[in-house]
Amino acid sequence: MTERIGVCTWSLRPEGPADLGEKLLAVGVDSAQLALEPVRSGRWSFEETVVAVAKTGVELVSGMMEMAGEDYSTLESIARTGGVRPDATWDANLAAARENARLARRFSLDLVTFHAGFLPHDRDDPERAKLVDRLGQVADAFAAEGVEVAFETGQESALTLLGVLEELDRDDVGVNFDPANMILYGTGDPVEALRLLAPCVRQVHVKDARPTEVPGTWGEEVVVGEGAVDWDAFLDVLAADCPVDRIVEREAGDRRVEDVVVARRFLEERAR
Repeated sequence: MTERIGVCTWSLRPEGPADLGEKLLAVGVDSAQLALEPVRSGRWSFEETVVAVAKTGVELVSGMMEMAGEDYSTLESIARTGGVRPDATWDANLAAARENARLARRFSLDLVTFHAGFLPHDRDDPERAKLVDRLGQVADAFAAEGVEVAFETGQESALTLLGVLEELDRDDVGVNFDPANMILYGTGDPVEALRLLAPCVRQVHVKDARPTEVPGTWGEEVVVGEGAVDWDAFLDVLAADCPVDRIVEREAGDRRVEDVVVARRFLEERAR
């Protein structure tokens, strides 16, 4: 396994393949996680995307699947609409998973990540059984193309996520660990969660946040190094137990390129 430093392409808010190429060069990373939806939907040309990225020398190491109908305006709205949980969007999301699996294979990607949705803690909750079944179907769609999947952390506790992974019992399903999401959702300490989930982690999103002061509301995403993530302890656990790619994600603010550069330098300095 590798420990490359990369960036999530959606963090750069590119207007198209050419703009993506320019911003990848500006942030100075050697790898990237590609948002698949612009290509899957036809807004971006597959060929133009391949050429634009190839010109930068940046390696695409994973993809991201966007689920239909997700509403992140409040914690309550995303709990209701997130991931594979809503019945109204399930058929569309399964069809999109099959398309994204074929697309990932065309991009030569071995991993695609997505938000599973809020997973109930109670093993006897019928909603949990429904989600486990649906996640298995999504994993099957990607496995048919030789692609692994990883669920984003944060919307449930690490213990609940680990339990769902044990129920799925698949080697081709793991975790995309985002320490900031644990803080934003208020679902646990990122370092302790990483220790628990370490054997299942396939990739890490490098993102930082501060906890909310008002229970039931979002925390605040901030530039890496300015939030509540204990990066020294977090990176120690990564170095010991999770030699995976570290992909910078920035989803707030209007200085995305500059903020990604700060995060890249932050990681490089600690690596030295």
